[in-house]
Amino acid sequence: MTMRITEGMTRRTVLQDLGATKGRLTRLQREISSGHRITRPAVDPFGAGRTLQLTGELESFKQYKSNVDDGVGWVTATETALSRITSTVQRARELLVQGGNDSNGQVAREGIAAEIEALTEAVKQEANVTYDDRYIFSGTATETRPYEPGPGDEYQGDEGTIQRVIGKGVSIGVNVDMQTVLGNGAAANDNKLLDVLRDIVTDLRGGTAANAEALRGTDLERLSANMDELTRVRAVVGATTNRLETAGTRLEQLQEASLAQLNNVYNVDMAEALVNYSSEQAAYETALRSGSKLIQPSLMEFLR
Repeated sequence: MTMRITEGMTRRTVLQDLGATKGRLTRLQREISSGHRITRPAVDPFGAGRTLQLTGELESFKQYKSNVDDGVGWVTATETALSRITSTVQRARELLVQGGNDSNGQVAREGIAAEIEALTEAVKQEANVTYDDRYIFSGTATETRPYEPGPGDEYQGDEGTIQRVIGKGVSIGVNVDMQTVLGNGAAANDNKLLDVLRDIVTDLRGGTAANAEALRGTDLERLSANMDELTRVRAVVGATTNRLETAGTRLEQLQEASLAQLNNVYNVDMAEALVNYSSEQAAYETALRSGSKLIQPSLMEFLR
């Protein structure tokens, strides 16, 4: 049986087609004006969810990168201070070798002792260096100066570790426990750097054969051992720096990858959108012209 197509059916079909085309035009126009493919979650629920996920990832990467940058700044300041301490101790060793030479009289040794005392204060001053207004060698007590100037050499900080979170479930310590390097001075008799430097000064001023023998023997050996410890600590700091820089590079790569995915999901390909808009507009105008010819007023409508 052949179905009869009435004027009303034709009008409804044409209007429905025009409405659908107009809707696509409106959607494309909204996307072009906003620059975003997803203007509301209902447009693409999966894409909206993926957008939220990628946005969250980018925020996490940004925070991790900030932590890495802060960590790099921290260990750079640490290495600079340790380098200066190493240079200072090397100068103290040169003076110790001079002081242990029997060709030097007691007056010369007194002068060497005074210079080593000044170098000891310089070492403590470097240990009190700050980064971003925080003492980097005080453990977690970053507002406390680790060593007070003067004859007292007791460490004022704590043994806490400064951690920086550089990835999901990944953290790294960025500080050096300076107490294990410099120690607590002669009063502690801990054989650390400050203790050794104070003993050297004592032996330089002692004036006895035993003091001179100590300068050439145990004092030199102990100071060399502490210089080796400084080298070891600096190697650890260097490894930490490399790890942080590697993490920073990796985070930049992850940020770029996530941003590219976000652009694909959320942002409009403007060239494609403009082409689609032109095509839909041409189709809409053609449909209008065709519809105006198909929907002609009937004789009864004309008589009305």
